[in-house]
Amino acid sequence: MTPRKEYTGPTLLSYGFRPFFLLALGFSCVSILLWMLMYQGDLSISGPFQPVDWHIHEMLFGYTSAVITGFLFTAIPNWTGRMPVRGWPLGALALLWVAGRLSVAGALPLSFGFTMVVDCGYLAAILAIVLREIIVGKNWRNLMVVCPIGLFFISNVMFYIEVMQNGESDHARRLGFAVVIFLIVLIGGRIIPSFTRNWLVKNNPGPLPTPMNSFDKLCLVSAAVALLLWVGAPEWLGSRGTLVVAASLHFARLLRWQGLRARTNMLLLMLHIAYAFTPLGLLLLAVDQTVSGLHILGIGAIGGMTLAVMIRATMGHTGRELASTWDLSLAFIILILAAVVRSALVNIAPDPMTVLWTGAILWTVAYGLVLVRIGPWYLGQNPARRKPS
Repeated sequence: MTPRKEYTGPTLLSYGFRPFFLLALGFSCVSILLWMLMYQGDLSISGPFQPVDWHIHEMLFGYTSAVITGFLFTAIPNWTGRMPVRGWPLGALALLWVAGRLSVAGALPLSFGFTMVVDCGYLAAILAIVLREIIVGKNWRNLMVVCPIGLFFISNVMFYIEVMQNGESDHARRLGFAVVIFLIVLIGGRIIPSFTRNWLVKNNPGPLPTPMNSFDKLCLVSAAVALLLWVGAPEWLGSRGTLVVAASLHFARLLRWQGLRARTNMLLLMLHIAYAFTPLGLLLLAVDQTVSGLHILGIGAIGGMTLAVMIRATMGHTGRELASTWDLSLAFIILILAAVVRSALVNIAPDPMTVLWTGAILWTVAYGLVLVRIGPWYLGQNPARRKPS
């Protein structure tokens, strides 16, 4: 195990979650509003993508990639016992992420090819660092994380290739979604029952979450198969059938985690609710190939899970009590409302644009509340030293 050396650089660059969670929160507060301006024709960009592709790409490979990086760069040192990536290397990675966002928006005078290199180079660097840390740390148990990260990088490359060949993305959109959803069922399936168990043992003795067993492995396999079939042939009856099977298994998996018994703990409840949007979204994809299922997954599952994880991880790793404040709880409720509004009401409203703007504003308010509350924590020293839960 590598000795822990005292870090003397900027607090923002002391741990992976600090710059990347801050970037993710800030970017999320502006990106959806920019998208709505593009959608109604009041804003244009000169980047490599049409507005719809920009929106999809930036929510997956912009916002979500920052959250994934912050989570992995914080979790891997705990897995391996090695020093975290910090200081100028971490700052350089953050700047590369920013350069990707600017180049994709056309704010940097780069060609299509150079934009692709800058943007995809970020995920390539993250993949290389994650692979190095796990191999050098001989943490073989978590080597499975490398595969979805590698697929996420490949899907970003495919995104550019499809746009270059066809003018818009197709399979790469779905592959990017599929990888993130699989990461939710993989990592969420580890942290949600673990956190719930720890809290229930101390606060509500009784039935505990079922330990991971062969049923969980079946759930992972079902999700992988269903998502890959959806990527390749979303309209095929077999793809729809596997999505229904996967959704059913993951609903059952969630029930095994005793979420109702932990409902008084808002931080835990956020995780359980966010995970519930995954099987719900898979089920909607099976019965309705419109964007409703994608927004249930994008806002409810991906948005909800990433927001819940960022809040909890930030509290734990900055020495704060693991208890939600009123504004953080309100932010999560508003985000779930945004998922419902965007997915359900837009198809029945007499004025869809008003519903779209309502969903966008709800999303922005939710992330704005979180940014105002926990944003300063990334810049300041921890109030107390304690082991994160």
